[in-house]
Amino acid sequence: MEFRNSRLENGLEIVAECNPHAYSTSLAFFVRAGARDEPESVSGVSHFLEHMVFKGTPTRSAADVNLELDELGANSNAYTSEEQTVYYATVLPELQSQTTQLLADIMRPELRDSDFETEKKVIIEEIRKYDDQPPYGAHEKCMALFFQGHPLANSILGTEKSVGALTVAQMRDYFRARYSPSNIVFAAAGRVDFDRLERDLEKWCGTWEPFITQRSASSARHLCASRQERREQATQQYIIQIGAAPDATDPQRYANRLLTMIVGDDTSSRLYWDLVDSGRAEYAGISSHEFQGAGMNMSYLCCEPDDASENLQRVLDVQRQVESEFVTAEELELAKNKACSHVVLRAERPSSRMFSVGNGWIQRRSYLTVAETVARYRAVTLDDVHRVIERYGLSRNATCAVGPRDDLVIPPVTDT
Repeated sequence: MEFRNSRLENGLEIVAECNPHAYSTSLAFFVRAGARDEPESVSGVSHFLEHMVFKGTPTRSAADVNLELDELGANSNAYTSEEQTVYYATVLPELQSQTTQLLADIMRPELRDSDFETEKKVIIEEIRKYDDQPPYGAHEKCMALFFQGHPLANSILGTEKSVGALTVAQMRDYFRARYSPSNIVFAAAGRVDFDRLERDLEKWCGTWEPFITQRSASSARHLCASRQERREQATQQYIIQIGAAPDATDPQRYANRLLTMIVGDDTSSRLYWDLVDSGRAEYAGISSHEFQGAGMNMSYLCCEPDDASENLQRVLDVQRQVESEFVTAEELELAKNKACSHVVLRAERPSSRMFSVGNGWIQRRSYLTVAETVARYRAVTLDDVHRVIERYGLSRNATCAVGPRDDLVIPPVTDT
């Protein structure tokens, strides 16, 4: 296993974890373009642009792009998040060069007017679908509540109004503002011919024009308020809670991840035994999410509407018990074993390693081997976990409840 990295003259960075014994090759462009980078007037443009990238280039039609991906036998897709848009494909190693060329080509899309208007209808339907199906957008609504006034409050999909008003000229301006080569990382893992990868990317991406791109990574002031939305057609109550946590560069993120496993993993956690195993709720859990300049712990509760207030109180009781009594050595050891097993098992797939390598580089410009990642988890002490609890707590959350009831008892908290 060998890690290699380089940079083209125009700023495009190349990072790869090369494994000569792998049976596949995973390749991806990571673009620092997400919901947090969008002015309110173009909310949803990052995700819309993700769709448009597959609609054709000056040399390929949309049908050509899809046909070639099929011919390559590629496991390919794209996604947009709060902080990045990623275009990826996993193929046989002998198809590395051809796949790299295709991915590079679609990264400079034509953005045709006719395709834009057609795809706008698709995006609006996606927004409606997302809002119509459980949990009815509760995740984004809670993020908007918690990060109010901060770019992380922005919706990934946007709204019908913002997407409906978006023009192709605005999208082209956004593309030029965010898709600079200096704002993109090309990540690879598996059986990678790095020297050839460098030559190919220089050939196909070396002429991309560089320009200055910036992002605000300011810390957030968290609003611990509550919101309830009634959906009469819902059969269950969905409750999302968000609290503060370490950001993407904070060394405490490992201790926090283990803490969330202890409190709310979907097996053998405190919330699982109290609410799920007992039959009180269909699901109750908590997970950590890390961004540049901010982090969050997100709790999720799904249960019968009539049980929601009582279950929400039980969640609060678990949170406060952890805050007052901390966690045990046995709980920490179990969480370490689960976290390390998860890291090692995922590492058997080059695609998983590619995402780890790409995410690590675009967030922190750092690379960790599997062994180094495992060592980070193993090194976490009880004191580390307790410091995270003391610094962030668990019970100070924004709360968003969606379902047939809008009269839940939600204990008030003080903003930070």
